[in-house]
Amino acid sequence: MTDPLDEPEPTATHPATGLDDVVHQRVRLGILTIAHEARRVEFGFLRTQLALTAGNLSQHLGVLESAGLVEVEKGYAGRRARTWITLTHAGQAALADEIARLKQLIVRVETADGR
Repeated sequence: MTDPLDEPEPTATHPATGLDDVVHQRVRLGILTIAHEARRVEFGFLRTQLALTAGNLSQHLGVLESAGLVEVEKGYAGRRARTWITLTHAGQAALADEIARLKQLIVRVETADGR
């Protein structure tokens, strides 16, 4: 027989179950947070800040753009080609949800440590 205290409540879900795999990946979370802080960020700045190759950053931006979380705008600054990244409303909401769930996880860990 199992102890009823060991079984999860049927309506309770762990905050980790709501983490979004698209957002939660470390590089993509970094992209979203930098874009949130900057409102509009240049590709080269992201590449430098996150210590990525251009190809790796492009792949992650493609995932975020396909999910509708960022907009990628190509243009020129003088004669130099530039790429700017902007967080969409959906991206802001996804980032806020991810942060809220991470905070819930932190509270659970801190509460468990203080038993």
